[in-house]
Amino acid sequence: MISADRMPAVEITSFGDPDVLRLVERPRVSWGPGECLIEVAASGVNRPDVLQRRGLYPMPPGVTDIPGLEVAGRIVEGDASALAAAGFALGDRVCALVAGGGYARWCTAPVGQCLPVPAGWTDAEAAGLPETCFTVWSNVFDRVGLQAGEALLVHGGSSGIGVTAIQLAKAAGARVLVTVGSDEKAEACRALGADVAINYRTEDFVERAMEATGGRGVDVILDMVAGDYVARGVRCLAEDGRLAIIAVQGGTQAGFDAGLVLRRRLTITASTLRPRSVAFKSAVARALRATVWPWLESGRVRPVLFARFAPEQAAEAHALMESNRHIGKIVLDWSMSPSTVGSPS
Repeated sequence: MISADRMPAVEITSFGDPDVLRLVERPRVSWGPGECLIEVAASGVNRPDVLQRRGLYPMPPGVTDIPGLEVAGRIVEGDASALAAAGFALGDRVCALVAGGGYARWCTAPVGQCLPVPAGWTDAEAAGLPETCFTVWSNVFDRVGLQAGEALLVHGGSSGIGVTAIQLAKAAGARVLVTVGSDEKAEACRALGADVAINYRTEDFVERAMEATGGRGVDVILDMVAGDYVARGVRCLAEDGRLAIIAVQGGTQAGFDAGLVLRRRLTITASTLRPRSVAFKSAVARALRATVWPWLESGRVRPVLFARFAPEQAAEAHALMESNRHIGKIVLDWSMSPSTVGSPS
């Protein structure tokens, strides 16, 4: 039994392959002004966690070295005035975006970055919401302003980000094209609402995107590849098109036709979410609660949970993430762990 001042957590023992992840005991975290303490039921696994494990994604100053950017569970302690202002109470089930520390049995979160677990959703399903929903909303809707009737191209359509982008864009009235790496993934994306699914291993996405839009091009691209995909994306953007880069899995160097950008009045933008302020993320949370959460609770947007692992199996979860075999979200489920302990109350 773990003592009252300790907690189980998944630690990166050294930078390297998945087997550097270990379930260990750490001092239990404490909350500060504007924060709450969440008894974590499930922790989302994301690509930035893999990069952090490899030593390629350093934590912002003051952030714990425990990985994990999203959790779901129940509020057990917290700043009473902040909780009341946000409409939360002790015992409420929430999911939250955090800057780190999500792979632990207890996690602190700014109250403004918490959202209620949608009605009908399990904790494991809800744990996969914050990172993807915050990222898609702040980039696709806020940053580049996708509108109903426009065409969105999503690279990595079967990823956690991808399946969220498909569903949110469709709920908002957009047409959605995706790139994927297999026919199985293409079929899964079409089942989620994608209008066009392009297997990049057998088809040229520029040609297919232009064909699917009658030669006009797409209005928005959500790009987590970068590298030479930027130049190719520029070629298949419509006039006044917008390209949002959110990751660089294909490399950081991206040469493109600047003349084409000028002639078509294109916008190329990029952002990372982790270092943004609590105020920024809280504003995104409010927008999600007002617009996206009703879609979740009505069933217009549904969970796509691919696999659950016990925290002791964090290395297997990361290996699956790196294999790119998954469709949707991967989570660590603390109910599957013999290390689960009771409430800190």
